[in-house]
Amino acid sequence: MNLERRTLLKGLGLASIGWAGSNAAGAAQLGDLTYATQEPSGVGSAVDYTDDVIYQIITDRFENGNTGNDPDGDLASDDCSDLRKYCGGDWQGIIDRIEDGYLTEMGITALWISPPFENVTSADPDIGTSYHGYWARDFEDANESFGDMDTFEELVSVAHDNGIKVVMDFVPNHTSPSTEDGDMEDGVLYDDGERVASYSDDPDDYFHHNGGTDYSSYEGQIYRNLYNLADFDQQNSFIDRYLKDAIEAWLDRGIDGIRVDAVAHMAPKWQKTLMDTIYDHEPVFTFGEWFLGTGESSQRYYDFSNDSGMSLLDFRFGQSLRQVLREFDDDWEDFWDVLQETASEHDQVVDQVPFIDNHDMERFTVEDGEVNTDLALAVLLTSRGTPTVYYGTEQYLTGGNDPENRKPMPSFDRTTTAYEIIKTLAPLRRSNPALAYGGTRQRWVNSDVFFYEREFGDNVVLVGINRSEDTYDVSGLSTALPEGTYEDHLDGLLDGFETTVGSDGSIDTFSFGPKTVCVWEHTGDTTEPTLGHVGPTMGRPGHTVTLSGEGFGSSTGSVGFGSTDASVVSWSDTQIEAEVPSVAGGFYDITVTDADGVESDAFADFEVLSGEQVSVRFVAEDAETETGENVYVVGNVHELGDWDTDRAVGPFFNRVVHEYPDWYFDVNVPAGTDIEFKFVKIADDGSVTWESGSNRTYTTPADSTGEYVGEWRT
Repeated sequence: MNLERRTLLKGLGLASIGWAGSNAAGAAQLGDLTYATQEPSGVGSAVDYTDDVIYQIITDRFENGNTGNDPDGDLASDDCSDLRKYCGGDWQGIIDRIEDGYLTEMGITALWISPPFENVTSADPDIGTSYHGYWARDFEDANESFGDMDTFEELVSVAHDNGIKVVMDFVPNHTSPSTEDGDMEDGVLYDDGERVASYSDDPDDYFHHNGGTDYSSYEGQIYRNLYNLADFDQQNSFIDRYLKDAIEAWLDRGIDGIRVDAVAHMAPKWQKTLMDTIYDHEPVFTFGEWFLGTGESSQRYYDFSNDSGMSLLDFRFGQSLRQVLREFDDDWEDFWDVLQETASEHDQVVDQVPFIDNHDMERFTVEDGEVNTDLALAVLLTSRGTPTVYYGTEQYLTGGNDPENRKPMPSFDRTTTAYEIIKTLAPLRRSNPALAYGGTRQRWVNSDVFFYEREFGDNVVLVGINRSEDTYDVSGLSTALPEGTYEDHLDGLLDGFETTVGSDGSIDTFSFGPKTVCVWEHTGDTTEPTLGHVGPTMGRPGHTVTLSGEGFGSSTGSVGFGSTDASVVSWSDTQIEAEVPSVAGGFYDITVTDADGVESDAFADFEVLSGEQVSVRFVAEDAETETGENVYVVGNVHELGDWDTDRAVGPFFNRVVHEYPDWYFDVNVPAGTDIEFKFVKIADDGSVTWESGSNRTYTTPADSTGEYVGEWRT
């Protein structure tokens, strides 16, 4: 079920545009109306990454720039033959590869690095060491195996000097393993060097003690341990503040983005309070990891993307493309189905973060499969969202599941075809806004051949790919490209060729050879205000929101949140900064009107929060239900649905922290506020049963978590 029972106005459409040729399926336009990015200058926008290319680095496996901080003894594997131990990579190595041009010449504009904070320093003979950075001990101190804090700050500075953003991995779900043999550190937690607790010595209940999850329920995934990792209770007031203070401290060190680990394993509404903290302190682009396996889809996955305030690693895209170009179990028509699904389900699909491989799956490249990696990179870099390249993919690094997918960087060869593809297409994402903001239109498709077009304003990119060993005759292909002749932007790297477009947008029948990719593009001059991106997608009154696109004009116009004009902070032809006006909490359509009075299409459902957000656990005791009924809460503030049961918050849980007939749910609500609410039961058919009696009242905490417990009123 939806976490919030509301119908989302998408700000994107799905409209037929007719047939695209005798072998093609019905073509359709996906209007990916998104949110804001800025013209490339410095490191660009901190809240819009749509024209960026992220490069994901396992810090320990990239480059050893300073042997003086290498671990030793049981922690280390000097030749990296034991992939579960430290191999010596560090922040200095990343600095070196920025300064020698390897990353900048490839066109990388953002680095996603391993969690930078202090990890446990014990080794376990079965599960290894914390070389990956996901077994935290102290969330505010630096991991000395990667370098000291001065080196981290130097990394941020050098990256910024070279036009590169720094994205840190954040792990608010857990600390480290608590193992029966005691070879690890029992999930120990420190606060600025002072021991706070461990999993077996936890008098203040900083951790969940509900056993391990078997993945059979969403509730169990949240409130039980992931594997044997000591699982934080974020509803504990100390842990809530500890984690939020920690991320604020890293933001103060200059990071430009955050990847949040294991978002499917934490209460979604608590995570919304985390995002409120981030956006209030220093708004940066944030995306979470909600793992989906091959062929898997989840409504909760989409609900989280639309409600939490953060985007997601695009597992739907990544797993689908792997099935088409790595496993060959699906075809391009299946992939097109996924593109349509994700554009329909995500409020802002261009804010998602697609990939072809990462540290949680087998490497994309298989033996003798380099050309398929090349094809996949070409699709990744010309698709919607912010593409992420896993370190070593450009060197055709192979490997199975963890830890084989985390081998050392084999070389820094700048002549591989994969490197050249990234080097060629990454800058195109900045020079042609169609790749940053554009909708995706299917122009011609069969099982082996796919032509898709990205269009935004007067900017167009048309991409064709043939994954097979066969040659196809492509007839009836049409395009939004203006009349003229177009060179292949890849300059033949993947056997592409030039094409000629007629005055009616048609392209004459041509032969499309095996393993071929063509990229044809046109950069135009959009003269009317056209919104491409808004970021962040939620905020409080007074927060700054960045609107990106084209055609805003050089003279200041106006920005409307519904019928209320916002205060404009800055204005240019491609980027506007505006303050969220003093309006009541709710959902508002944002529009831009230029100085001549021309209004843009709306970005739908920007969420204005009622104030600073805190997490409160609502517990309804003795609420017996019929089959198909669930318990929700609805109340007099926006966060509780404004008494609209279609937006009631839930469904509540009833198996782990509290058991049926008691129900509970952790909810984000405005801090320090007198609220009124009631519990309701909602059946699968939508029928609502209200509890009896007067409205319940509660004053929410000013700066911490809270709990309300009440018995269902019959």
